[in-house]
Amino acid sequence: MSVNAFGLGAGFQAADGRIVVWGLHEMMAQEAGRPHGPGLHEMGLAPSDVLLVRVPDIQTLLVIGEEALRTPAVGTVLLSAWGEAKALSLTASRRLALAAETGGGTLFMARAGATPASSAAETRWSVQAAASTPLEGGASGRPSFSATLLRRRGGGEQRSWTLEWDRDARSFREPAPLSGAVVPVAPQRPAEAWGERGRRVA
Repeated sequence: MSVNAFGLGAGFQAADGRIVVWGLHEMMAQEAGRPHGPGLHEMGLAPSDVLLVRVPDIQTLLVIGEEALRTPAVGTVLLSAWGEAKALSLTASRRLALAAETGGGTLFMARAGATPASSAAETRWSVQAAASTPLEGGASGRPSFSATLLRRRGGGEQRSWTLEWDRDARSFREPAPLSGAVVPVAPQRPAEAWGERGRRVA
């Protein structure tokens, strides 16, 4: 699912070489798919780059997040949750924010199958997959995302970006502008060279 891939990419950028902990709600795994080694490889990541913790419920997911964020060796925690849950309250998000301040790490909360709710997050985003730009030779393009900043603490207008994941640099970047080149059109013969019903006249 695009929200998990985007969160994982952003998490690796923010981790700055420290450990990335991915807490995955089992319902999210069932609905959106489980992590796939070759898929991580295509993102330029190795399964050994991330500590994956699968949990059965949201309450356990939050506990894992708090404990990981308090650990200075952890650079990023990505918590992937599915569906509505009372446990995902404003109070719970404040506890996670305090834990992140204690350990010095960054928290990304990826939610799907739920409506936006109040939280202590600095920013709130909406993320979707976007069409990728084909590479030379017709090769498949880089993973692309449409990311919209819905809310920023302190205010600011809503903005949207289309971003590509560069597996070699392990970072996001804006797609290169199209070259503007046009496919040349074959010269057409005068109209008189065409007979009725569009048939060519010898």
